[in-house]
Amino acid sequence: MAINFNELLTITFTLFAVIDILGNIPLLISLKQKMGGIQEAKATMISGMLMILFLFVGEKFLSILGVDVRSFAVGGSIVIFILGLEMVLGLEFFKTGDDPKSGTVVPIAFPLIAGSGTLTTIISLRANYTEWPILLAILLNLLVVYAVLKSLNFIGKLLGPSGLLAVRKFFGVVLLAIAVKIFATNASGLIR
Repeated sequence: MAINFNELLTITFTLFAVIDILGNIPLLISLKQKMGGIQEAKATMISGMLMILFLFVGEKFLSILGVDVRSFAVGGSIVIFILGLEMVLGLEFFKTGDDPKSGTVVPIAFPLIAGSGTLTTIISLRANYTEWPILLAILLNLLVVYAVLKSLNFIGKLLGPSGLLAVRKFFGVVLLAIAVKIFATNASGLIR
């Protein structure tokens, strides 16, 4: 099982941009204050289980619904494009719950870390790559997620408000480019 390093880097960076753990730091800091803390390991493990489960059974689930991976990838690319627009324009198309009593699982593990954008991206990546580099990329991203959750206060102070905004805008542009690539790769096979 040889894994192409360039593929792994592409998949890892794609998931990193979609998960947008850095862009969510302001919201995560606010939630941490409201909830009196975050269970970092629990949030990381639950979001990881959702991503890995979707990686291995997402395609089977789609087939039950009568949807092929290419169609889902095109639909996913549109969702990713909208997420990128949200980040660049500072708008909110997808509403997330922010109930302070809901705890670490909701809204942190789902939908902030392993939300619809992340799960859509994982199944979209399955249209272009094998499972193992995607699994490794998920695990690498979970390490980053855990490190960020553990050091929210430090990162917030280090970047400051303008730094956090710049990071969010940058990853928004990256997501737009990724969405266009996924759409272009998969749409041609659908139109006959």
